[in-house]
Amino acid sequence: MIDLGLVAGETSGDLLGAHFINALKQGHPDLRVAGIAGPRLVEAGVGAIYPSEKLAVNGYVEVLRHLPELLWIRSRITRYFLHERPRVFVGIDAPDFNFTLETKLRQAGIPTVHFVSPSIWAWRPERIHRIGNAVSHMLVVFPFEEQIYRDAGIPVSYVGHPLADVIPLEPDTAAARTELGLESGPVVALLPGSRLSEVARHARLMLDAAVRIRRQHADAQFVLPAATEAAGRLVRQEMQGLGLPLRILEGQSHAALAACDVALVASGTATLETALFKKPMVITYRVPALTAYLMRKKALLPWIGLPNILARDFVVPERVQEAATSENLANDALAWLADAPRREAVVETFRAMHLSLRQNASARIAEALEPYLEGA
Repeated sequence: MIDLGLVAGETSGDLLGAHFINALKQGHPDLRVAGIAGPRLVEAGVGAIYPSEKLAVNGYVEVLRHLPELLWIRSRITRYFLHERPRVFVGIDAPDFNFTLETKLRQAGIPTVHFVSPSIWAWRPERIHRIGNAVSHMLVVFPFEEQIYRDAGIPVSYVGHPLADVIPLEPDTAAARTELGLESGPVVALLPGSRLSEVARHARLMLDAAVRIRRQHADAQFVLPAATEAAGRLVRQEMQGLGLPLRILEGQSHAALAACDVALVASGTATLETALFKKPMVITYRVPALTAYLMRKKALLPWIGLPNILARDFVVPERVQEAATSENLANDALAWLADAPRREAVVETFRAMHLSLRQNASARIAEALEPYLEGA
């Protein structure tokens, strides 16, 4: 028997989950946890039945391509949890996968907690009814989400964002540059995404933008943290012949963000990390045309990037789909580098954002789960 079942959907879920599992183990050193986990969770002592990367699929078209395997994995992991009957199940992100799983587990009498609300405030608000059937308790990372669930009668706790706790309020740019062996001159971080499909869509776009930036700043340097070895190989293929002073890092996204002056970032958790490091950025994203069409029809907000959503304003540029060109990304990055007062203003915006999200999330999550684990 396991004490806690868990499904973490991708790299960001793996990172978020590892923080609160470590916090839980302070009070429950023998806690038995198993499920779908990535390397950070495995390092924290979680038994991985399947790796998180199996669920790292986004968009209508991509999901359809991987649907048979996803359905097979969900069927197998559901049977596993129904047999093991954990005291509580925690689904981290991956809502389309987890809510179906959580509904079945809850119907079988297993309490279900979901960590990180889907973006019902951005698109597909009708999901709130499905969530009510699936979860015993929702843990939200943004303050404005709490009232949405209270109004729907769903038990909810605002726990803050774990990344706001681990990222320093004042990042040490000089130390990060020394650590990465960077020279003087502008440093631009390229973050094309953690999924291989995202890297395939965004890496060359960002590399071409970097070439344009170098035309204006001959001393510019570039760092690109690759989430996986496969991502690193793909980037190396794309950069052949470009002659860029690009350092491909194995992970180390936080070092890259601490070191940079400006970042080109694929929309997702990395945009929030960039904001927490107080760095100006250009947010971009590309998906297949059909996926973009369907998502636009359901969109409720004018922003896609988390920093803009939290600020309720376009505090940083967004270049999506047709507007995601190397010329636009380069021009936006160059505009940041040329405007010190604008950079200083966005740093202050991000500092206030950081303070609002810094709530000792891991301890709050552990506190919310404690009633389910009594006697474990």
